[in-house]
This record gives sequence, C-alpha cells and structure tokens, in this order.
Amino acid sequence: MNVIKRTQKLNEKYRFLNKLADTEAYGTGKLGGYAVSVKDCICTKDMESKAGSKILEGYNPPFDATVVERTRAEGAFILGKTTQDEFGFGTFNVNTSYNIPLNPYDPDRTCGGSSGGAACITAVADFPHIALAESTGGSISCPASFCGVVGITPTYGRVSRWGLIDYANSLDKIGVMAKTVDEAALLLEVISGSDRYDSTALDEPVGIYSGLESSVEGVRIGIPSEYYAEGVNEDVKNAVWRALKRFEDMGATLQEVNLPHTDVSLSAYYIIAMAEASTNLAKLSGLRYGLHLPLEGNFDQYFSRVRAEGFGDEVKRRIILGTYTRMAGYRDAYYLKALKVRTRVIEDFKKAYQNVDVLIAPTMPVTAPRFDEISEMEPIQHYMMDILTVAPNLAGVPMVSVPCGKVDGLPVGLHIMSDHLEESKAIQVAKAWEASN
Repeated sequence: MNVIKRTQKLNEKYRFLNKLADTEAYGTGKLGGYAVSVKDCICTKDMESKAGSKILEGYNPPFDATVVERTRAEGAFILGKTTQDEFGFGTFNVNTSYNIPLNPYDPDRTCGGSSGGAACITAVADFPHIALAESTGGSISCPASFCGVVGITPTYGRVSRWGLIDYANSLDKIGVMAKTVDEAALLLEVISGSDRYDSTALDEPVGIYSGLESSVEGVRIGIPSEYYAEGVNEDVKNAVWRALKRFEDMGATLQEVNLPHTDVSLSAYYIIAMAEASTNLAKLSGLRYGLHLPLEGNFDQYFSRVRAEGFGDEVKRRIILGTYTRMAGYRDAYYLKALKVRTRVIEDFKKAYQNVDVLIAPTMPVTAPRFDEISEMEPIQHYMMDILTVAPNLAGVPMVSVPCGKVDGLPVGLHIMSDHLEESKAIQVAKAWEASN
C-alpha cells in the first residue's frame, strides 16, 4: 500500500475519531484537535522507532522523547511514525529498508529526504495535522520544498534532542512541518525550551512564534549571491526572484550579501557529519536492542555479522568514511580542519546578519527529481543536492522553507534564514509571503 492510499485511510480514521468529542485522544491544550506524526528517529513510547533501519527493527522505546512528551501534554494525538532515509542518510528518502514515500504531485518523483514521510503526509492529510521532523543538513527544508509544505528548522539547541536517535550530535535539530506557517510555528512553540535531560538544549526564553503579524515593512532581506549561482535551475531561481520582487513591493528592502565559504561548506559538513555518525552508530551491536543473531563466534565476529545484515549500503559507506576521518594521521587533516571551516561558515552568517534581518534563497536547486533519475546518480551527486541547505545547518541558524510557486506543476521552496534564536523573524517573513498569496 503506497503512502497516499495509506493516508486516505488515516483521513477516514481521523474523521471517525473526531466525532468522539470526549475522547482522551484530543485534549484541550494548544494542540487540542491536532494529530501529530513523528519521524521514525524520534523515540515514541511503546511505538516502534527504528530510524528507517533494519538494525533497530522491533525497538519499542519505554519512554517518549521530550518533544513527544511536550506535544502530548498540549492535547495532541500521536498519529504514528513517518518513514525516512536510514538514520537520516539521504536527500531523496530512497535509502530505507521500508516503504519509499511518493511525491503527492507526481508518484514517479521523490518526496525528498530524509524526512520524506513527514512531508508526504503533511501534504496529503485532509485533517488537522502537524509533523515532528528532524534535520541534520537539510532534512526538513528539502522535503518541505519538494512536497509544497512549510518546514521550520530551529536554531541548534532551541529544541531538546533527548530521545532522538542521533545522526550527528553537533548538527541534529528536531523541527516541524505543516500546511501553514502558523500551524508549524505553534508546534515549534510547544516543543522549544531547555531540558534537564539534554545539556545542549539552550536555557533561553522561548519566543512567541505563532500569531505573528504578516508584514515585511522595513524588513531588510539579504540575497546571498552564492546561492543563485550555476547549478541552480533557472526556473527555480526565477520563481524565487518573483517572490523577492513582491517582498520589495510589500515594503522590504533587498541587499546582496556574500557567504564566501559556501563552496567549502558541503565538504566540511559531510566530514563532520560522517565522523559523528561513525561514532554514534558504534553502539548498535545487536546485544541490547534491535536486530540480534545467534551468539556465535567472538564479539568482533558477531558485531560484524549483525551490522552487515542490519545496515544498508549508504550507512556502511558513511561509517567507513567517518571512521577514516577519525583515524590517527587523518583526524588533523580532515576532521579538525572541517571544524575550522565550520567556524568560518558561522562567521559568514554572523557578518551578513549585521546588515540584514533575514537571508532568502531557493531551498533546493531543482524541483523533485524522478526515481529513475535518482537511480542513475552517483553518491557524490546525491550529496551535491544539499549545496543550498548544508551551510545554514552547519552554522546552526534557524530556517523556514515555504512554498513559492511551481515549475512544471512541481513545488518550489523559498528558504528564509535568520540569525541564531531569531526564529520569529524568519517566521514573520514566511507568514507575510503566505498571506500575500
């Protein structure tokens, strides 16, 4: 059963449940009446959570991740888990041991990854629904763009990661997807804030993200020239430029800015992410939970058999590359150098935000490609698709992808990026764009 048919059945189920006015499933908090889907890498109590991997098949967490706990506390009904690339390793949600979600605009095309299932159900659900998703290098913005929905990736540390099955600890961010900016902002409000279980969760006041005014009067919009360069589809660029001109008509000012380390951000991102992934996945040995085999041979032999059977090809590739960059003799040459590049990328963004309030660019360089096109790509071509999303993710700044038209019937995403902890600025601009359509 494909994802669209399955969602149609969920639509029927929701309409039935919604008639039960007194059911405990729908509370009276901020999210009362909403069904919330949860990306497979976010632990949900007594609900299989396997991060798209066979190696975690059968793992039913005995606890809720902090974001799930906060979502339930505000009256939402947890609908179920959404499919993803295995451990978040992918741009097209084809690196999975389970069902591949189909783009709601064309089933021969990708939903994007790694939060493809979250974007797909958000696009097709005809009941009040919001999705909990997660991004490491663009895994919220990419599928939001390809499926024509709103995706918000918060500042790194704005939302607790406790209960997240990690990809890369210093990059992972739990965020949201919804049909409208206000709905996405509402869930972000609920899940944001410090957490005694997560030392990386920032102890900073949580702003009001929902219900913001829809105005860009006086807003200074930066246009990063590197994000409109060769490699970005001309029709996609034109769609974004039309949006920028409309912002100008609405009272915003446009200013070209430079992010000079954009060309090396992709390499730095993949070195850091793969090194951290290699470390994180070492704990999956088939002894405590998930896939396990008959105990034969020594530990190394057993460990190798479980991982060979449980991990997909892309996971194995990233573990090998990540382990290589952490080895003695290579750590200084690759991993530590990549961390220095990351500092330069952050400095680029900080310098840009001294003169502008937000940066706007295309979310993705193309519209959703077909599965037959994806199957012919080399791994490096998959990685290159992230060229517009990895730098802001590497810098840890908040970003919103909002639909801004179509090219040949396929959605184009408008990427709005603001400074650390200034989610409200990006959300306000996104809401203004949404209100103008």
